[in-house]
Amino acid sequence: MGVARPRVGVAVLTMGDRMPELRALLDSVAAQDEPAARIVVVGNGCALPGLPDGVVGVELAENLGVSGGRNVAWRRLREFGDVDVLVDLDDDDGLLVDTDVVRRTADLHETRPGARLGIVGFRIADEAGGTQRRHVPRLRAADPMRRGLVTTFLGGAHALSMEMLEQTGGWPDAFFFTHEETDLAWRALDAGWDILYEPQLVLQHPRTSPARHAVYHRMTARNRVWLARRHLPAPLVPVYLGVWTVLTVARTRSASGLRAWFGGFAEGLRTDPGPRRPMGWRTVARMTSLGRPPVV
Repeated sequence: MGVARPRVGVAVLTMGDRMPELRALLDSVAAQDEPAARIVVVGNGCALPGLPDGVVGVELAENLGVSGGRNVAWRRLREFGDVDVLVDLDDDDGLLVDTDVVRRTADLHETRPGARLGIVGFRIADEAGGTQRRHVPRLRAADPMRRGLVTTFLGGAHALSMEMLEQTGGWPDAFFFTHEETDLAWRALDAGWDILYEPQLVLQHPRTSPARHAVYHRMTARNRVWLARRHLPAPLVPVYLGVWTVLTVARTRSASGLRAWFGGFAEGLRTDPGPRRPMGWRTVARMTSLGRPPVV
């Protein structure tokens, strides 16, 4: 008997403020040439509009952030018991421009039966097909079309093994927004899973800056400190935080942004980051061999 074809589910987060874009995204999911096994939409602190037939809606009384909303979607899909791979599309102004995303995602998992493929990162491209440097999950980002194993992935669009999520415990709820992908990626790598960047899988998304969110600078700093305290071997914690402090001071042009960043840094030091489970030195070596040691 052959290996059963992986069943792909889709989860979408929305805060209810871009309903035409949400409908367009759901239309692009419905247009896939291989249908998703399940589709779940989570209203993150908002009411949902009427959804297409077959789409499951979950309305949350409060906004749980990206991490919390994704965990709700994952657990809801887990209840059905018929999804092997979860595609997260959390930007309701994104769009699947190709109709083969579900099929290609299933193919990747079906053709690597002996591999531990835990995460597949999609490429994010604007309306002209361009990909911003920050959306390429490697240090050498000149070629966004270079496929391969990496150490992190993009939050806007990705596919996650349900088995990997069970083993790692899912998303870090407390992070709310920023670096939740890195937290999950580090845990997946330490558990022996692969992360593949597949640029042929594309989410179209308008060109934006993450700093458009008012809490960006504070949460970026706080969550970086939490990452280091949760996952890095003790000797690497000050190195990682020192490198990112220098980079932030060099790159940030806004005095108010820097004040918010250092406030978040202090918050990360004085607050509880959650359980500490430092990665093994073998994982550090593996990440280094993949081109991104966990200090930058």
